[in-house]
Amino acid sequence: MRGLLVGRYQPFHRGHLAVVRAIRRKRPDAPLLIGIGSAEESYTWENPFTAGERVEMIHRALEEAKVDGVEIVPIADIRRHALWVRYLEGLLPPFDRVYTNNPLTRLLFERSGYVVESPRLVNRGRYEGIRIRERLAAGRGWKELVPPSVARYLGALDAPARLKLLRAGEGKTPRGRRR
Repeated sequence: MRGLLVGRYQPFHRGHLAVVRAIRRKRPDAPLLIGIGSAEESYTWENPFTAGERVEMIHRALEEAKVDGVEIVPIADIRRHALWVRYLEGLLPPFDRVYTNNPLTRLLFERSGYVVESPRLVNRGRYEGIRIRERLAAGRGWKELVPPSVARYLGALDAPARLKLLRAGEGKTPRGRRR
């Protein structure tokens, strides 16, 4: 049976890769689903990359690291916690355990009878999406925080310029009015 690891991966960084590797080492015969949460969100400060761009980042990083047995699936938010687990059960192939360090995600899946494991986070202070996005926006010191293939991909996307633009327009609608 499969395991499920859900995150936003904005961007996919070395900490994420370390967690995926650890899960695959622990359960080499069980495929892993990587669920890309908030898949409908993009071009915002919190979610700057599209679901397709995140799939591509993860795919490139796993291929480069020679990690197999992983399926990547975008997951749109439904904003209904009481229904979220059932929604995922209908959306995804069957899975029997969930990997998360998010207390709400743990609670929801445990209440639905799933085995939930908390993977050990690797250098959380260094490998954190918000910090990497801040560095991207500043155009400094971000490449060593993501796998090399992801750094090249983000460079091709001109991610630093995107993040700088999104940071400057934080809280504004497309027409420039404050929310």
